[in-house]
Amino acid sequence: MGRRIDAEFFHRDALDVAPDLVGKILVHRLPDGTELRERIAETEAYRGEEDKGCHASKGRTKRTELLYGESGMIYVYLCYGMHWLMNVITGETDQPQGVLLRAGVIYGGPAKLTKNMRIDGSFNGMSLQGNEEIWFEDDGCRPRIRTAPRVGIDYAGDYWKEIEWRFIADGE
Repeated sequence: MGRRIDAEFFHRDALDVAPDLVGKILVHRLPDGTELRERIAETEAYRGEEDKGCHASKGRTKRTELLYGESGMIYVYLCYGMHWLMNVITGETDQPQGVLLRAGVIYGGPAKLTKNMRIDGSFNGMSLQGNEEIWFEDDGCRPRIRTAPRVGIDYAGDYWKEIEWRFIADGE
């Protein structure tokens, strides 16, 4: 077990948080006390209304309101009407950005990660600060990181599709 990551960790730019989150452990404590744990192997950064891959590119809406809020909040959304994907809000209030949990060491892919960690829409809007149900831990793991283009955002145009804002534990 490592130390819990505090709110200050997320109160930074998404491009700083995303690579630093790789290697950390996501912990979900179930009602019976069982802890599901998964080391994060891959993240993606989404940053600002100008980022055509970011949900905030369409401006402030009911769906995107969390992106404009306090860092350290969980933003979960339904993808393709069937898969829950988990993000963590980063940076300053009113500057929409976040980090998508793209894969774990065991659970490859963002949908497999949330499904196996039992994370769904009920987590949307939850704070990681002082939370006894879900949090991140740092046990000192510092994998080498490689970058790659983000996945599944062809609609964003070539520049935003090809920018290397995906951060992957080298060897994953």
